[in-house]
Amino acid sequence: MTDTDRSTDAAEPPADPSGESSTDPSGDPPADPSGEPPADPSAGSSADPSGDRSTVLVPVRVLEGEPLPGGVAELLANAHVVLLGYHVIPEQTATDQAREQFGDGAMTKLEEFAAALEATGVTVDTRLVFTHEKQATIDRVIYEEDCLAVLVPNATDGPESVLVAIRGTVGLDRTARLVAGLFAGTDVGVTLYHILGEDESGADAETLLDGATAALVDRGMDPDAVETLVERPEKALDAIARHGESHDAVVMGETDPSVTTFVFGMPSEQVAERFLGPVLVVQRERPTTAEDGDGSEGGDGSEGADEAADDRRP
Repeated sequence: MTDTDRSTDAAEPPADPSGESSTDPSGDPPADPSGEPPADPSAGSSADPSGDRSTVLVPVRVLEGEPLPGGVAELLANAHVVLLGYHVIPEQTATDQAREQFGDGAMTKLEEFAAALEATGVTVDTRLVFTHEKQATIDRVIYEEDCLAVLVPNATDGPESVLVAIRGTVGLDRTARLVAGLFAGTDVGVTLYHILGEDESGADAETLLDGATAALVDRGMDPDAVETLVERPEKALDAIARHGESHDAVVMGETDPSVTTFVFGMPSEQVAERFLGPVLVVQRERPTTAEDGDGSEGGDGSEGADEAADDRRP
């Protein structure tokens, strides 16, 4: 494990799509005169040891005494994980004060979680954040680390079968990247589940799922490991949770305009609560330029974000 690079996040709404300004403890100014943080060749999804692995954000309330849920390391064995330890502090408490008081203990716990993940082959970056705005902070990290998916980390016995909810062609390539990246070459079976729309025919659904299967096979999945299921239930979330009970994990796409509302509110949290297993939420592709990354499409999550002490360990 490498040393932790300790820096301070100021996640006020700037022109920079990353949504933060960083101060190096050495006092050195950023290399880029535009005010963007200097590039760290060992941090972030663009230059990390993940290679072609899918980047998955795993948020954990690091000071709440919760363990890393069982089976998560096995589920993400072929992923690159951004392990985000976060702690929400009162408005009147400065982030630097919280980091000074709780930072060492929180980082020790985060390192334990990282070691458990790395023992199964996962590559891991850690980020420790003390923040006043949990949702804005998580949304910002999703954007900064270019995370393909976010895990709602419930426990599982280890993946043998996974339910993948397919809504339509939008985002299908990203879903295929995640699922094949995690499970191609393994013994994990995948069930592609599609809920028929009001005016959608069975033939339409078959065409959609044939395309999804082909995308997985093109990425290395065994076609015999992929099954399909089509239904027209009255309540979609109830149906996903019900079918999820016969699987070890659920993969579903992000549909809510707010990233963190979807991840930690409706509807994936409802699925996770009823299913009681881990849910991987595939994220929409985010803007890549400062002009586009203004948060209007859930880009950097800096709206409403406040200063956060952010310690990184690549």
